[in-house]
Amino acid sequence: MMNVTIAFEPPRQPQVLRLLALSDAYAASLYPAESNHLVDLEALEKPTVRFIVARRDGDIVGCCALIDAGDGTAEIKRMFVDPTARGLKVGKLLLEALIGAGLDARLGAIRLETGIHQPEAIGLYRSYGFTEIPPFGSYRTDPLSLFMEKRLS
Repeated sequence: MMNVTIAFEPPRQPQVLRLLALSDAYAASLYPAESNHLVDLEALEKPTVRFIVARRDGDIVGCCALIDAGDGTAEIKRMFVDPTARGLKVGKLLLEALIGAGLDARLGAIRLETGIHQPEAIGLYRSYGFTEIPPFGSYRTDPLSLFMEKRLS
């Protein structure tokens, strides 16, 4: 059995950059550019971000970020699992780490935007208590986007 570990790490690593490129290509294959709300590497390096990686036998196979909005909430961004690691519950481990980080930071809620053509991701979020909400922050209504929130308080 391959061992998967979860840790807070800096995003500027070759294996993370590879995952972000895979994530970009995957999103571009599903949605037009105006419906992709990806943040870049510089945004992931800001002090308001907690970046998490999943490693399988030392190799980075998943990542995600929790970006503090400054209003008692934070947003999940760049959650992605390498296709070669799918089925190993990496997404669950990452989401549990994100929720734990939100609780540690005493956030009131964690929010996210995801696309409607990603039923596995939507199912994962729902299984952890995320519910649909209207667009938040700078997002606008988009028929290809789904906005969700998990209350922590």
